[in-house]
Amino acid sequence: MKSRKSILKRFKITRRGKFIRRPSGQDHFNAKESAPAKSRKRGKFAAAAADAKALRQHLNR
Repeated sequence: MKSRKSILKRFKITRRGKFIRRPSGQDHFNAKESAPAKSRKRGKFAAAAADAKALRQHLNR
């Protein structure tokens, strides 16, 4: 069975099986954001644990 390529592009899997994602709202309209709001959007976040089961099913892992 094929894996969902859109999910592969948006999530990375850690060694322990957690999913890492980018924060939302990062691509455009950032000039009007305050400096603390911009810094909060940098970096990576762990995806919700409740979504991990569905993500694994889409990735066939």
